[in-house]
This record gives sequence, C-alpha cells and structure tokens, in this order.
Amino acid sequence: MAQHQNHGGHHSHGSMKEYVIGFILSIVLTIIPLVLVMNSMLSKTATMIAILVMAVLQFVIQLVFFMHIREGEKPRYNVQTLILGLVIVFTIVAGSLWIMLFNKY
Repeated sequence: MAQHQNHGGHHSHGSMKEYVIGFILSIVLTIIPLVLVMNSMLSKTATMIAILVMAVLQFVIQLVFFMHIREGEKPRYNVQTLILGLVIVFTIVAGSLWIMLFNKY
C-alpha cells in the first residue's frame, strides 16, 4: 500500500538538496532588494535596476529548482512555451506602458 504507482509517463521530483538550495537562493534574492531599499544604499535608478535583476534571478530560480522546467520527457518544449509566454507578457506590458505614456497627447 505504501507504493505509489505511476500510470502516466516518467514523472520526477527534485531532491531535498535541490529544494533547500532553491529556497536559500530565493530568500537571499528577496533579502538583497529589501536591504537596498531599507538602507537607501543606492540611487533610485540603481535600486530599481537591482530590484529588477533580483526579480529576474528569482524567476529563474523558481523555474529551475521548484517548477523543474528542464526536466520531463521534452524539456525543450517547456522552455519554448515559457519563452513564448514571456514574449506575450512583455508585449502586453510594453504596449500598455506605451499607451499610458503617450495617452496625454
């Protein structure tokens, strides 16, 4: 009864080590921008860039360590789908910003 049967394809999970590494990296990438903002260590522009960089790194860490984007039968399709989704999101955000920026004319 303690055995789990896998009726689908190959389904793998990360090891405890991978989860701990991902968790620690996520915490560090959350604390760095917090410290930068709370202590006003950088200029506004540099702080915004640092926050954006940490957010992108956080996104990559989440995908690799928790969502297992590189694992599965066809990891290439997962990455291609992710890239397409990011292009769509970027297009929507950039278009919205463009409209809001030039709406006053």
